[in-house]
Amino acid sequence: MPCCRIVELRMKEVINLCDGARLGYIGDVEVDLECGRVCAIVVPAPCFFFGLFGHGEDYVIPWEAIDKIGDDIVLVRWETRPHPRSRHGWRERWHEK
Repeated sequence: MPCCRIVELRMKEVINLCDGARLGYIGDVEVDLECGRVCAIVVPAPCFFFGLFGHGEDYVIPWEAIDKIGDDIVLVRWETRPHPRSRHGWRERWHEK
């Protein structure tokens, strides 16, 4: 079984196979201390306008959603909901009118 250090995970980009979205880079991991296993990876949410207007909620992706860990990317199958300020959110709101 191949091993990977947390430091090495932080350098990997996360790609969602469900919609092809680039979610960002792993920022942290959640570990269950009682059984000693990784529960989830955490990808920081993108900042709005260079961080001046804050950022959305971080993506907490369960370990079971990870499909493959490669040399420089992590592929996940995870259903996400778009953030109201997402890049394409204005199109959705425009078509609702």
